Amino acid sequence: MLNHVLRTREERGWSQKRLADELGVSRQTVISIEKGRYDPSLPLAFRLAEVFECRIEDLFVPGHDEG
Repeated sequence: MLNHVLRTREERGWSQKRLADELGVSRQTVISIEKGRYDPSLPLAFRLAEVFECRIEDLFVPGHDEG
């Protein structure tokens, strides 16, 4: 699944650690989501949208693989 988590995080000037702390997950989880190696659970996807103040659809594009 294509996602825009990395771009969105960088646009806000946040570190991976800050995002991980906001989400209550490990920095490694953030890295895995950003690299497309891990698709977050639905509750985590909603939390990402909440902390970034956007819609889930702004962060994730289902059916599109990166690369």
